[in-house]
Amino acid sequence: MLRNRRVLLIAGAAVLLSCLAASPAFAQAKDAADDNADQIVMTGRLVVSADETVDTAVIFNGPALVEGTVRESLVVLNGDAEVTGTVQEDVIVLNGDLVIRSGAEVGGDLVTKSTPQVEDGATVRGERKSVATEFKIDEVGFGGRVVWWVAYSVSVLILGLLLLVFAPQLFPSVRETARTRLGPSIGWGAGLFFLLPIGSVLLLITVVGLPLGIFLLLALAFIYTLGYVVATLAVGNMIMRSSSNRFVVFLVGWVGLRLVALIPFLGGWLWLLGCIWGLGLLALAIHRRATDTPAPAMPPMPPAPVGAA
Repeated sequence: MLRNRRVLLIAGAAVLLSCLAASPAFAQAKDAADDNADQIVMTGRLVVSADETVDTAVIFNGPALVEGTVRESLVVLNGDAEVTGTVQEDVIVLNGDLVIRSGAEVGGDLVTKSTPQVEDGATVRGERKSVATEFKIDEVGFGGRVVWWVAYSVSVLILGLLLLVFAPQLFPSVRETARTRLGPSIGWGAGLFFLLPIGSVLLLITVVGLPLGIFLLLALAFIYTLGYVVATLAVGNMIMRSSSNRFVVFLVGWVGLRLVALIPFLGGWLWLLGCIWGLGLLALAIHRRATDTPAPAMPPMPPAPVGAA
């Protein structure tokens, strides 16, 4: 169970990495007073010094040096790794070179893309496995991008139409929010976009919040697409201000955004901005509907019986 929790934590951190800009200051290091901590570095340099002992050591972008002891696995996603100390389980380097120095000890497998360098005097008890994981966007080809564009466009269209059918009040609420609260909607959207993955990773650390953290991570793609759908509705409203037909407004926005999405680089940025703005619009529209809904009126008191004292 403990191993599964650590795997989920690593997966959650990977999702968080895809949502946040890389920053050398963004890292989680081992507390000097805690001898059983994981060391997870998003970008920069991971170092386990000779007098340190950690559980799992993970770095997503940058080199790793292990001079001390890693009780479980060392995982380097994009960078070189050098082991002069001890890794009791696997060493995984997906996109970089691996060197096992003389006197170092690895209790598990070496899983690398390139051939690892193992010096004389080093001990590797497991197997040496090769894996090709480097991903190059230009290898996907134009056809693959078109297939993804069509699939995502259809998904957005279906989700948008379902929302308009089953939540018809969403249209006037989004229209009014986009008109009167543009700045707050962007601020709320940015907060939700970045804080949701952070919160899900934090929930994974706790036993009580572990299931909720897993569910939230799995739901992030849907939540972001929902925000994009709401932004599509808002863009359509900007183009068709005089139209009161919510379906026409949505379809106009959908055509406009999905055509721009075909442009390399610009389409990705537009998707990001659309998700942020749409999440903020949705949050404020829901809050507006909740606060504007009048409380049910109290029924009138029945008249007193005639002749009652």
